[in-house]
Amino acid sequence: MTQFFTTPDGARLAYRDEGQGTPLLCLAGLTRTMGDFDYMVPHLPPCRLIRMDYRGRGASQWTGAASYTVPQEARDAVALLDHLGVAQAAVLGSSRGGMIGMMLAARARERLLGLCFNDVGPALQRAGLERIFDYVGRNPAAKTHAALAASLPANLPGFQHVPPERWLAEARLHYTEANGGLKITYDPALREAFLAAVEGPAPDLWPLFDACAGLPLALIRAANSDLLSAADAAEMRRRRPDMIFGLVPDRAHIPFLDEPVALAVITAFLKAVA
Repeated sequence: MTQFFTTPDGARLAYRDEGQGTPLLCLAGLTRTMGDFDYMVPHLPPCRLIRMDYRGRGASQWTGAASYTVPQEARDAVALLDHLGVAQAAVLGSSRGGMIGMMLAARARERLLGLCFNDVGPALQRAGLERIFDYVGRNPAAKTHAALAASLPANLPGFQHVPPERWLAEARLHYTEANGGLKITYDPALREAFLAAVEGPAPDLWPLFDACAGLPLALIRAANSDLLSAADAAEMRRRRPDMIFGLVPDRAHIPFLDEPVALAVITAFLKAVA
């Protein structure tokens, strides 16, 4: 059941808190919502699953482009843990969620039990970022969920052997059907925030990754990812030889997380942090 809490600066944000056991805080991608983890949930070992919609996404309040930043979203994640009385949590971060996880490791390390990255790391490929430029903040041309689902295999060729019902589920998850068309499930101003964040030279985020030293880490990489390169994943593993790792075949950015390889990594990660 979706609930709400208020951040220190007054934003009303949506979250879910389900199950018992090791707290697992799931942080979604740039334009995604907590529904992004629905595919994974039935396959998880027992844990306390905590999810949130970032400000400006899903059921959370729109607070403007200037507030849609990784540091602010990290503060909001800590505020949610405070609201729930959770002293420490493991973090599963998909794409942007992994960047927020690294920010937490640097600024609120005492709140983390460990960090599992879903197809993201401290270095992001320009090709992957430019693909995001094309769609962030824009409604799709398709007018129905069915039409969008039919177009996804051609538009996302890195995803292979995906059944039609999954594409339809994806269309319904990320877009609402209303007024004769499909609408994004987040504030269009997120486009402005994203473009501002990626202007100019890419920042060096390896110090954020190195701030995870001593924490249990795991990495799920999509075999066809255009955002996290094989070389950068190898460098992450070189710096952390103990990091749990899995390569998900037939997937691009980002894996759905119910793939057998992804589930094996998440299960091993939860054992490591328990």
